Formats: sequence, C-alpha cells, structure tokens
Amino acid sequence: MKPAGAVARGLARLKEIPSGIWALGFVSLLMDVSSEMIHALLPVYLVTAMGASMAAVGLIEGIAEATASIVKIFSGAISDWLGKRKLLAVIGYGLAAITKPVFPLAGTIGWVVAARFVDRIGKGIRGAPRDALVADIAPAHLRGASFGLRQSLDTVGAFLGPALAIALMAITGGSFTAVFWMAVIPAFLSVGLLMLAVHEPERPAGQRKIRFPLGLHELRKLGPSYWLVVAVATLFALARFSEAFLVLRAKMVGLPLALIPMVLVVMNVVYALAAFPAGVLSDRTNRINVLLIGFALLIAADVWLAFSDGLLGVTIGIILWGLHMGLTQGLLATLVADTAPAELRGAAFGLFNLLGGLALLAASVLAGALWDAAGAQATFLAGAGFTALALLGLGVVRWRAPALGASHRS
Repeated sequence: MKPAGAVARGLARLKEIPSGIWALGFVSLLMDVSSEMIHALLPVYLVTAMGASMAAVGLIEGIAEATASIVKIFSGAISDWLGKRKLLAVIGYGLAAITKPVFPLAGTIGWVVAARFVDRIGKGIRGAPRDALVADIAPAHLRGASFGLRQSLDTVGAFLGPALAIALMAITGGSFTAVFWMAVIPAFLSVGLLMLAVHEPERPAGQRKIRFPLGLHELRKLGPSYWLVVAVATLFALARFSEAFLVLRAKMVGLPLALIPMVLVVMNVVYALAAFPAGVLSDRTNRINVLLIGFALLIAADVWLAFSDGLLGVTIGIILWGLHMGLTQGLLATLVADTAPAELRGAAFGLFNLLGGLALLAASVLAGALWDAAGAQATFLAGAGFTALALLGLGVVRWRAPALGASHRS
C-alpha cells in the first residue's frame, strides 16, 4: 500500500501545481527538443560538412557556454530592477528561436558560430528570469514539486531532441539540412506557448523596489543561508564534470559508435523520471536530506564508472549519474528560491548559475587533463573525491543551519 500511496500523493501534487509552471515546463521541453536536435549533430556537421577542426569545435562550444553563464547574472539582475520576469524570458527564448533557421541556411563556419553565439546569449537571458518566475508562481508548499516538474519536462526535451535527430537522419538519408529545418518548428512553438500561456503574477503590494541588484548593499541582503547554498552548489559543480566523459567511458568499453547517443538518452530518461518525485519528497521532508542522498549517488556513480570494465557496469554507472541529477539539480534551484528575498530572486539565480557554470567549466577542463595524464579511473575517482568534500560541506550546513531546507508543506 505504501508505494501506491506515494504514487497517489505524487499525482495529487501534479494536479495542484499551477498551470503557469506546467506551461513553463513545456516551453523548456520544446526549446530543448529544438536545440538538442541541432547540437547533437553540430560537431559532426562542422567537421565533416564544413571542414572545421576539432580545436575550432572546442573553441566554439567553450565561447558559447561561457557567454551563456556570464549573461545570466545580468538578465537576472535586470528582471529584479524591472520587477518583471516574463519579458526577459520571451526575449531570451525569442533570440534562440530566430537563430534556428540560420543553421540550415549557413554557408560558412562564421554564420554557424554567429548563430550558436546568439543562441547561447538567448539561453543566458532567459535562464535566471525563468527560474525566478517559477519561484514567483509556485506556492511555498509546492516549490520543490514545481521546480522538479519543470526540470523533468526540460530533461525530456534533452533526450527527445537527440532521439529525433537520429530518427530523422535515418529517414532523410543523412541530411543535416533537413533535420536542422525540422528543429525550427518546436523552437517557435516554445515562444508562442510562453507568450500565450504563462501569466506573470502581479508584484506584491509593498514589495521593495530594487535600484542596483548587483550592488554590495543588495548582495548582503541575500543573507547567509543563500550564500551557504551557493558555496555548497559551487563545490558540488566541481565534481560534476561534463556528461561527455560518460560518452567517452562507454566508448572505452566497446559501445558501438552508432549507439553512442544512447548514453545521454539513458542518463536523461533517468534524470527526467527522478526530478519530479525528488521535488515532491523535498516538499514533505527536509530538502537537505534529499540532497545528501543525491550527493552520495554521485559518489557511487563515479566509483562504479572508475572500476567497471564492461558495458553493463558502465550502464549502471550512467543510471546512477542520472539519478543523482534528478535528486540534486531541481532541489538546488529550489533552495535558492527558498533562501533569496523575493525581490532579489533574479540576481540570486544569476549568481547561482554563473558560479555553477564556471565551476562546471573548470571541472571539465580538470577532468580532461586527468584523463590524458592518468586515464579514466583517475578522472572519476577525482570526481568522487570532490563530491565527498561537497557532501561534508552539506553535512556541516545541515548541522549549523537545521532550519535550512525545512518542509513548507501546509
């Protein structure tokens, strides 16, 4: 009866979640489908069809992701200053949508680079205001479930996109251009859904107006609990290097090249299935306790991936990695919403995303250097070590600030 009761409670939570959260989740899903259809093929397209070097591909991707991380902090702060989130979200998603037709039309690498750059600017503009908008719409006792649902739907897009790209490449006889044109459709549907179905709540009467969201005076108002969350999340990001290393690990144990995209499909399916239940659970208990489990799962995944020498073992490691993502990413965002003042949520999410993005970039560079110098085992064991440090930090937070992450259920 207990599992049945848990399922019933989860379904009840789904019905309670505001329609605006559902809409934002499907906005993320559609844009992720579009982006991943292109990004899953783009490195191969650049090298085989446009003659780019691997170094050029790495430079393009590095500049694109760094741009997105930097823009997030400013867009979040601007949304606090304006007291409006949806406008910036529409601009961000709109920029991403209008770049999509450039990929099939591009005749030179320069056009592809420009489109990728503008696309990532759009991602940076929309990220923090969208997360702040989720926090503004979600009732406190459903905040974990709301962030979990949006994260789950976003992650569905992350595996549907590559899966559709694989299928369309087979149907079209390997036509990159045809797949890129098909990716335009969900991008524009995403923007239309955001404009029509998401309604921003009115600014609460008496809420303090913000002049300089990134000024020292305002940053101090974020409070010690927020900075504790950001510190632990940043340390944790140093352990959570790029999923590209999961792909490389699977290739090492003999996964055929044609099936390589299945690594990220499996990881994202598990991630999507875990994120919403994790959010519901965090609303009913202390969020820190759920995060402790998520951190422990990453240690297990790293150790498994370090010592497994067969495809089955690596698959188990990939599944554990997906579980850890489901139990951590939405919850960390929920804790930012819990701890940041409502009028500063945009800047709070911007800083959180910027520091996490920079840490993830550093982690991926370190992981690559370790892989070249000492092999895959050293890379994954280093990840386990960093995670253990983050787990200790989270334990200290749990001990020193027992009220942080406490249940908000009614």
